[in-house]
Amino acid sequence: MYKVTPNPPYASNAAFSVPKLQAAAHRAIHHHLPPSDEAAPVERPSNNLFLVNPTLDPETLLANATENLASANEMAATLAFDLDDSQRAIALGIQQLIELSSLLVDRAQEQVAPVTAPVKA
Repeated sequence: MYKVTPNPPYASNAAFSVPKLQAAAHRAIHHHLPPSDEAAPVERPSNNLFLVNPTLDPETLLANATENLASANEMAATLAFDLDDSQRAIALGIQQLIELSSLLVDRAQEQVAPVTAPVKA
């Protein structure tokens, strides 16, 4: 029976060409995609469980804080209606602290990125 495709190369020839191919590929990648300083890993503290991205601008941070406070405010208000009188007072006190914190964040956000009134024609 005639075989159309040739036999695969011997293992010794393949092992010899793999490092050459890897070196050529490495040179080609570095030629066409030079490494940048941005690709360098950023050192992160290892003792923190959670870490806020240090490259975020203050407006983004304040916007997310506002959304978190609004969610917490809604949860506290919903919970307050399901509680007895004394516990309801505690939940409403927590809601008031959340609302006051939200006002402070809104004020800080206005200072960082003032909202201009739309111009009427």
